[in-house]
Amino acid sequence: MKLFHARMIPVALRVALGAIFIYAAVPKIADPVAFAGSVAAYRILPYFWSYLTAAVLPFLELLCGVLLVCGVRVRSGALIIGVLNLVFMVALASAMIRGLDIDCGCFRPEGAKTAPWVALLRDTLFLFMTAIVIRHERLQVRSPLPERTAFRD
Repeated sequence: MKLFHARMIPVALRVALGAIFIYAAVPKIADPVAFAGSVAAYRILPYFWSYLTAAVLPFLELLCGVLLVCGVRVRSGALIIGVLNLVFMVALASAMIRGLDIDCGCFRPEGAKTAPWVALLRDTLFLFMTAIVIRHERLQVRSPLPERTAFRD
């Protein structure tokens, strides 16, 4: 019996991606004002929208993370995370092009500063993970695996 089957890789990526987004959401939920400051530093949204984004986005990240970890509505959660990653990447690229020296605000609003190019590379990795999860889900819908029992391997 193999300890780690190749078909478990997408499942591991799904759970890891969900855990990452849960981990990212918790400090933002705990301190929405600091996160609003991180959002405002991008100078993309008007003042009101920065606070609205800071109030809503962490809960969306948390919900999608929980969906991925629990394996419920995986495709929906992964699609939303994919769109969020694309938005994050565009915002980071915009900040880099405009020469803004800001923290991405990704994990710890008041923590150590993360360089925008590092956050952009990290978001690219998250987008790649999301694509694998979505592809795996689509393949599962097209050709479901036969039911397995604890007695067969």
